[in-house]
Amino acid sequence: MFLLKLLTLFLPWFVRRRVLNRFLGYKIHRDSHIGLAWVFPKHLIMDAHSSIGHLTVCKGLTLLKMGEHAIIGRGNWITGFPKESSKHFKHQADRRPQLIMAEHSAITNQHIIDCTNEVSIDAFATLGGFRSQVLTHSIDLAISKESSAPIFIGKYCFVGTDCVLLGGSSLPNYCVLGAKSLLNKKYSENFWLYAGTPATPVKRLEPDLAYFARQVGAVE
Repeated sequence: MFLLKLLTLFLPWFVRRRVLNRFLGYKIHRDSHIGLAWVFPKHLIMDAHSSIGHLTVCKGLTLLKMGEHAIIGRGNWITGFPKESSKHFKHQADRRPQLIMAEHSAITNQHIIDCTNEVSIDAFATLGGFRSQVLTHSIDLAISKESSAPIFIGKYCFVGTDCVLLGGSSLPNYCVLGAKSLLNKKYSENFWLYAGTPATPVKRLEPDLAYFARQVGAVE
């Protein structure tokens, strides 16, 4: 199987897509595209006009699902921890190592995303800038085991450059996470700028901001 995956990298895209769909059981829409990238989750669903850029690595996930016009940029490192692979996380039977991206959502370039548990990015949300870290797992000191928790980024959110998001955290709809911030808890109030280390609500955002009403994910 490794050899088949390696060989697909050298095929023209229209051939490569058909091979991935037929032999790996993927569901990649004919209008979607993967660049020169090592993208091999167990299950892959790419809806129309979704894309993954060059030099991105995606492995160890049970599922990568991308809605229409969802984008993963260049040089991202996206990894999971398969449920059946070892003794780790055996105490978390409901763990889901997956990345779910809704329509028009985006991950820009050079981010590290740990999908040991689910990472969900809702519609029109952007993980922007460079070098952010999304980390769903860590050591639970109380029980001395590796544990994980999902991370949720709400619709129309914007995550600034060089942020850290930890397992169990949540950025509500229509919110911004300021550059270099640490999100380590669940928030629920929409239309806020959260910033700092750790991030706290620092400024109310006007609901009529153009970013929150756009009909196309990419910002010109």
